[in-house]
Amino acid sequence: MNHEEYDIVVIGAGHAGCEAALAAARMGSSTLLTVINADTIGAMSCNPAIGGLAKGHLVREIDALGGEMAKNIDATSIQFRTLNTSKGPAVRSSRAQADRLLYRLRMTSVIENQPNLTVKQTVVSGLLLENDRVCGITTSLGEEIPAKAVVVATGTFLNGLVHVGLKNFGAGRLGDAPSRSLAAWFKDHGFEVGRMKTGTVPRLDANTIDYSELESQHSDQPPAHFSYSSKGEYTLPQLPCHITYTNEKTHEIIRNSIGESPLYAGVIQGIGARYCPSIEDKVMRFPEKTRHQIFVEPEGLDTVEIYPNGIPTSLPLSTQQAMVNSIKGFENAKIIRPGYAIEYDYIDPLGLHPSLECKKLRGLFLAGQINGTSGYEEAAAQGLIASINAVRYTQDSEPLLIDRSQAYIGVLIDDLVTCGTIEPYRLFTSRAEYRLLLREDNADSRLAQIGHDIGLVDNKTNNRFKKKQAAIDDGTRVLETISVKPTQPLNDSLASLGSTPLKQKCSLADLLRRPELTISSFMSLPLGDEEMNAISELSSGAVRHEIELRVKFKGYIDRQHEQVARFKKMESVLLPHDFTYSGLSGLSNEVVEKLTRVQPVSLGQASRISGVTPAAISVLQVHLKKLKKA
Repeated sequence: MNHEEYDIVVIGAGHAGCEAALAAARMGSSTLLTVINADTIGAMSCNPAIGGLAKGHLVREIDALGGEMAKNIDATSIQFRTLNTSKGPAVRSSRAQADRLLYRLRMTSVIENQPNLTVKQTVVSGLLLENDRVCGITTSLGEEIPAKAVVVATGTFLNGLVHVGLKNFGAGRLGDAPSRSLAAWFKDHGFEVGRMKTGTVPRLDANTIDYSELESQHSDQPPAHFSYSSKGEYTLPQLPCHITYTNEKTHEIIRNSIGESPLYAGVIQGIGARYCPSIEDKVMRFPEKTRHQIFVEPEGLDTVEIYPNGIPTSLPLSTQQAMVNSIKGFENAKIIRPGYAIEYDYIDPLGLHPSLECKKLRGLFLAGQINGTSGYEEAAAQGLIASINAVRYTQDSEPLLIDRSQAYIGVLIDDLVTCGTIEPYRLFTSRAEYRLLLREDNADSRLAQIGHDIGLVDNKTNNRFKKKQAAIDDGTRVLETISVKPTQPLNDSLASLGSTPLKQKCSLADLLRRPELTISSFMSLPLGDEEMNAISELSSGAVRHEIELRVKFKGYIDRQHEQVARFKKMESVLLPHDFTYSGLSGLSNEVVEKLTRVQPVSLGQASRISGVTPAAISVLQVHLKKLKKA
């Protein structure tokens, strides 16, 4: 069959594929989204939630750049919570439970109604090549569809194999066929292919759970939102989650059946997620633990399915049922769908440029679990960046590269292409060196202008961001410039707020740096008309919150800006493309091998490669100076 040429073809319609297809179409490129089953666009294969520690940061960053995930979860959320509220602002993150069905249906509607975007249900069997460039795709029906660039976002479908006990069968997820021919194509064309494993929990019938035995956990009131364009007016009811725990009886059942675990029987070859292990892995690796927490999460408003987050398993179904019934509140619970493990192929991310384009083939971009990551949010972030750069590639423009000092997206991608991964990669706030600058609340300040410049954020939205930024800058300046003098009434009021008296004149900003004081508490102080007018004019909500953070953490923020300046200096020292490291005196064989494999784009990236020592960086600096003189 003859087909029109597309600018971009996206393979896979999970979280990475949806963001990739929408970004390309919204940037004006004719885009084709291929999916094995068109009824599963945007499906949540695992837990029915978006966000979490560090993941909430990614969702806000995706939104600031013009992505869809934040809007989709805001419209379909049935519970919203802010995590780590007792800790500092850098590590606070948002998480929302979704109505699983509504999340998928809304994302499908957005996809199907997006101009420049066509959906095609088909199985992609391979890629078309021309002079080491990708120029389209082939399908299992013998179709050849030409394209200027291709984004592969296949999730767990590449050679997927599902395990329940010692039984296994090919599947991309339970109920969906795997992608075997495309997996074979990558191996046949010399890509470094590895094997990973993830898993999910048995789904339970809510009508068979005794909730009186469980601890309830309610939504924040009022619930917040992820997207900067959302107004926070939720139309869906907010449902409670619940908490229960495994116990010694649960663990005994698991230990007695461990020989039937495909992981412990040696049937599974793929490497599992370190930070999301199966319940059998938890029990065997941490025998001193007498219980493990389970979050009982509703899957939606119009379903009885419950997701018991915390007990992913691939044990036989009979063992799963016994294990579930041993848990408090689950004594009579019935399993609707079994838990299972799934193995799948991934491509070594060291074979990618920071743009997520393959080094081996021009015009081929990879995003999501095919790069060795885990999580909806990590996948969506990669899909967005890969697609942006695929479009820019077709336009002969420089790629969009977001570095570690700009966003968690930059941390995620840099970790992958610089260090690679041999296990499912998960993002944490601890991976970011400059996390005080990369907070959830300021993602728009960091990235909205970039989103506007590349054509994903419209003028109206960008103007709103600019107005907010101006209000923050003006409010901070006001607090720094207006001073107050010590008076007896003022000191009495400070004492009533648990604060020490003033001994000398100070700015309102200095006063605000006291941990016990906030801008709101200033309203109860006996200040002059000028001061009170200035405070009352400070915007409330997000703007006021950002002003408080800027003022209270000024010293730490200034220090991180200095660290970023040093980081930028190293990043600005670019290394020539295909630089030859062999033969350079002063570099060990190990360093030469690693530099040659990664081909870092800058001295900064080279310094982050495991095994590349400071001494080796000094050697590189000397050689670069010689090259510059030559």
